[in-house]
Amino acid sequence: QLQSKILILTVCAAGIGGTFQYGYNISIINAPTSYIQTFMNETWLDRTGVPLESNVILLLWSFTVSAYPLGGLTGAVVAGPMAIMLGRKMSLLLNNVFVIIAAVLSGFSRMAKSFEMIMVSRFFTGVNAGISMNIQPMYLAESAPKKLRGAVALTSASFTALGLVLGQVVGLRELLGGEESWPFLLASNVVPALIQLTALPWFPESPRYLLIDRGDKESCISALQKLRGNSDFSAELEEMLAEQAAVKGQRAKNPWELFQNPALRWQLMSIVVLSSAMQLCGNDSMYFYAAYVFQEAGIPQDKIPYVVIGTGSCELITSVTCNMIIDYAGRRPLLLGGYILMAGWAIVFMVALSQQTRISWMPYLSMACIFAYILSFGIGPAGVTGVLPTEVFDQMSRPAAYMICGSLLWFNLFLVGTAFPFIVKSLAHFCYVPFLVVCVCTALYVGFFLPETKGKSFLEISEEFKKRNFKAHTRAAFYKGPEEIKSTVL
Repeated sequence: QLQSKILILTVCAAGIGGTFQYGYNISIINAPTSYIQTFMNETWLDRTGVPLESNVILLLWSFTVSAYPLGGLTGAVVAGPMAIMLGRKMSLLLNNVFVIIAAVLSGFSRMAKSFEMIMVSRFFTGVNAGISMNIQPMYLAESAPKKLRGAVALTSASFTALGLVLGQVVGLRELLGGEESWPFLLASNVVPALIQLTALPWFPESPRYLLIDRGDKESCISALQKLRGNSDFSAELEEMLAEQAAVKGQRAKNPWELFQNPALRWQLMSIVVLSSAMQLCGNDSMYFYAAYVFQEAGIPQDKIPYVVIGTGSCELITSVTCNMIIDYAGRRPLLLGGYILMAGWAIVFMVALSQQTRISWMPYLSMACIFAYILSFGIGPAGVTGVLPTEVFDQMSRPAAYMICGSLLWFNLFLVGTAFPFIVKSLAHFCYVPFLVVCVCTALYVGFFLPETKGKSFLEISEEFKKRNFKAHTRAAFYKGPEEIKSTVL
């Protein structure tokens, strides 16, 4: 049992300072919104003797909020070279430096009477999240045995959801969400960073990285011994050696080289579609609507933060459930089911919003829709999307693939954050139409073009994609789909 303990502890050590920070930092900024805006106004008044106009305060606030995805984009771009040069584990450890800088800046911002420090701190927090969102799933999927690969890599999504919930809890007025304590709330992200800096050095580097990138067979074997304990890992080592032989003489690829390589066409298309869909499916915008819908349903204003914690807990519960079933159910059914359900709930949600004022029980239906939408997102898209780049790319293309994935994720987060208020303004109750289209298109793509990767070795998966990339006529044999589809493809 020792080896599973080591693997579980490795997962926790990587997660707490990794994707946990992404979720945590997204949600802690919501509670002190009005206090920080007041602080901006007072600081400006102190400096110039003139108060800020309300639209300027809003502009400064939107700069503060969008500094996070901009930092994330920067982090996603540097994550690839970091993972190659420093290794997976070392990158995660060094990544904590950004959070510590951010915590110092935001913690002392009120003392220094500088709201610019908050903006810079949000940027550094974003860089940290951008790096960990890319390197953590890569590190964990490379360290896990084949039969547990999905579940272990998926813990990244569970830690994000856990961070979201804890951020919502810590942001309550009774804890750190009050007017006096908001600098402490923004600086509280230093705690997970310190936990990771103490814990992670005790655990091994990714065995795949050691063998294939570094060519260090001794260290790879000792890492495998630590992670697998007494269980026999000779077959796994054989597989890695075969993969090492397959990529011999190659160097780690750059992102633009993936676009030029015809052998990676379908892999690239799959991760581009799925990474974009993950942000463009409207899950994050549900949180934007949550407070309004709960208010309409008659929940008292001061109780709303507690109900919002319920929405975060929904995502946490489903991502943990998804963790347990991914290696039984497979990747495709979870993705397909998730997007189909979300498309259905989006339609119900728009109908409920449009009838909100006419029918007395409609607010409760839209409330149920918010929970159902977040649950559907958590069961598939939230976790499986992060696992796929590890599975469909080989060791040399993987860091570059994560750079593309991460950049898309953050760019789309920025895009949705900026565009959503305008979408709501122009489409009113039908603001979910664009998200509905995204969900339907993604479900169709998964249904027709994405092969299953459950329980297959990395080499088997790349063989499967090779058939698809080079032989149009084998496509029929490859997909055991309905007969009509076979004939049209031929």
